[in-house]
Amino acid sequence: MNLEFLGGAGEIGRSALLVDDSLLLDYGMASTTPPSYPVGRVSPEAVVVTHGHLDHVGALPALMSGTDRPEVHWTPPTREFALTLARDTLKLHGNTPRCPFTETDVQRLTQESHTHGYGESFDAAGYEVTFSNAGHIPGSAHALVTGREGTRLLYTGDFHTDSQRLVAGSTDRPDADVVVCESTYADVRHEPREQVERRFARELRETVAQGGTVVVPAFAIGRTQEALMLCERYDLDCYVDGMGKRVSRMLRSHPDYLRDPEAFSRAVSHARFVTSPGQRERVAAQNTVVVTTSGMLSGGPAMTYVPEVRGSPVNLLAFVGYQVEGTTGREVLETGRGDFDGRVLPVSARTELFELSAHADRDGLREFLSSYEDARVLVNHGDRCDWFAEQLREDGVDASAPELGDTVEV
Repeated sequence: MNLEFLGGAGEIGRSALLVDDSLLLDYGMASTTPPSYPVGRVSPEAVVVTHGHLDHVGALPALMSGTDRPEVHWTPPTREFALTLARDTLKLHGNTPRCPFTETDVQRLTQESHTHGYGESFDAAGYEVTFSNAGHIPGSAHALVTGREGTRLLYTGDFHTDSQRLVAGSTDRPDADVVVCESTYADVRHEPREQVERRFARELRETVAQGGTVVVPAFAIGRTQEALMLCERYDLDCYVDGMGKRVSRMLRSHPDYLRDPEAFSRAVSHARFVTSPGQRERVAAQNTVVVTTSGMLSGGPAMTYVPEVRGSPVNLLAFVGYQVEGTTGREVLETGRGDFDGRVLPVSARTELFELSAHADRDGLREFLSSYEDARVLVNHGDRCDWFAEQLREDGVDASAPELGDTVEV
């Protein structure tokens, strides 16, 4: 197999891996300003998508603009998420250089869609592919790709080995000769989740009790639902706004991909849905919690809520996910100011990061890779890929970190 790294090599975002010029694994975009996309031009026979986050699926409709359109393979929730993200991208950036696809491309994507469950093998561009639970978000998958010559490639996508409230952790370890492994938190040991959850609930409750408003910028897919489940668990009044509303309703149709469907249903019923843009200023003035997109302050209703609450240190911006370098969320956390729709504004409200991570940390990555001591490991999707590959080599693992645009023969 020849593996060409078109994105996600030494970076977080725009994941894309091309196998033998015919099979594409993920095709995402990075939430930078402006957005960035995988390098090079591709015309694959088929695409396999590991999960429905923008950095893995955001550029996919652009592959539908030609006459030779690839088949697309994914789990049922991933299909739903990808189409939702595509339509949101069109709404935000349609008819501008920031959007590389059209509504017609999105419609064509639905025509090329093929859904598969975990453990179900299928053919994609002549390769045998099998999905297994990656424990990242509902429907997220490791993709085991078996080549014509018998080489087994495991593309991890994003994964977590510990359970979250929304999904169970990954336990599947399919045999593989080569592992392309994400490394988002390779140099971090997560604080025990129970401690993070208790601290999150305490800070939110105290802020509201003192007359403040809490804005929780959250990814629409996965993190919004995790935050809603925590609010319900700790009896915190909350609103939900943005794309997370649609996703939360949608997930009720996919109970098989949830850890506890009944607890999730309770959480959705517990939250109050913001139904119109006109409500936002009124909600921001209340002593309450608002869970809203976008998770990195790159758009969405958060761009209304944060300017409304930014002026008072009684209020709290409770980040619950990784903030990519170059995003407004990262800027606010590091400098106390940010670019909101072209206005650079100081933020006096308190800011705090609660690592409700959906990724394996250093220990989780090592535990996962301990099942692949005899495999070749290619490290991607991280800020310190070279460093992590070196750490693995010191432990006797055949590991390397390809660079953007590299082609690796395995």
